[in-house]
Amino acid sequence: MTLQTEMLTLGMIQTNCYIIADSVTHDAAIIDPADNAPQILEVVRREGFTVRDILITHAHFDHILALGDVKAATGATIRMHAADMPILESLPMRMQQLFNMSVPPAPMPDVFINEGDLIKVGNIEFEVRFTPGHAPGHVAFINHEYAVAFSGDCLFAGSIGRTDLPGADYKTLMHSIFGKLLTLPDDYTIAPGHMQTTTVGRERASNPFLLDWMGS
Repeated sequence: MTLQTEMLTLGMIQTNCYIIADSVTHDAAIIDPADNAPQILEVVRREGFTVRDILITHAHFDHILALGDVKAATGATIRMHAADMPILESLPMRMQQLFNMSVPPAPMPDVFINEGDLIKVGNIEFEVRFTPGHAPGHVAFINHEYAVAFSGDCLFAGSIGRTDLPGADYKTLMHSIFGKLLTLPDDYTIAPGHMQTTTVGRERASNPFLLDWMGS
């Protein structure tokens, strides 16, 4: 058994979508179907995956534009935190406001997830950690066996998630980072919603936003 991870960077804001799978069972989950459903589904087809779940770190538009098409194609269970429902439901309005684009409403979650939930992808287990601050219902998905945290837009390489958006809060975000991500060992990979991967140790030692918070 091995955790197989395919990362696709998609859409107008270059958002990372992760397809994660148990290499033995070929059961898979898609984390943040950002955009371009045909590209996501082609990877699924090429690798012979069966997508069981769609995991949403948070419901900002750039993380869910392909959600409807991926759900329709796979029938997978959509799992998301309930606190992001207002953001999910506002997708058509936000796309019209921001880009003058018409998009259909996003499908509703099948299951609401919470801190401490365990989600199995084949035989590989992921822990849900509630990490609000960038969005009210933001979560991260942690696998301890392979030492990886899919952190969404909470923590980036050398940066942190924006807190100038509706429902965001800087102090809340910093408490999420320090209480839920930096409590992981230094060798854990951070697989973020944008930009390249990093590690807990690298960000602890060099992220200017974290160093500033620690010194304040």
